[in-house]
Amino acid sequence: MFKKTTLKPSRREFVGGAVAMLCTPAIAQDVPAGQASRDYSEIVERNMSGFRGASWEPYFSDLKNGAILVDTESRCVHYWSEDQSVYKLYPSSVPLTDAMTRRGRTSVTQKVEGPSWSPTPNMLKRNPEWPSYIGPGSDNPLGSHALYLGWKYYRIHGTHDTRKIGRRSSNGCIGLYNEHIADLFNLTKVGTQVLLI
Repeated sequence: MFKKTTLKPSRREFVGGAVAMLCTPAIAQDVPAGQASRDYSEIVERNMSGFRGASWEPYFSDLKNGAILVDTESRCVHYWSEDQSVYKLYPSSVPLTDAMTRRGRTSVTQKVEGPSWSPTPNMLKRNPEWPSYIGPGSDNPLGSHALYLGWKYYRIHGTHDTRKIGRRSSNGCIGLYNEHIADLFNLTKVGTQVLLI
């Protein structure tokens, strides 16, 4: 129930509404040519950093097998196809702390639709009450699809808990809306380059 009787929204309500609009699944998009550098950071001040289209050249020497850039600061995932015909930008969740964040170069080593999940030994130390295994389905923290990376325990995956997107909320992995990971899953292949910055 709102207590305010005026129709003029407060700054907090305005920013909250802008964040809510930017956090919707429709944000994953093909970025039209000429708009790759559009800056949304003036609208979004908290939670999700500004979304900016990016060029692949500063990060990759080529686009062989396609390329994924995970920007943990702006909490988004960029994808470029090998032939440069497809560019996608997705909001993501990132690890809770810098200590949990892995950075550097790797690649997609396995693609799994309907992944199962087991917590890592470190997760079980922090959360001994967690189950040791969860099969595919709506209770699975990996969502509908997972891209396994060359680093043990690290994945780009979906989530059924959409509140996590745009936040520092994971134990190390990068999370996407289920519809976005399904899209990225279809675009990538084993061998797609991945860079986390």
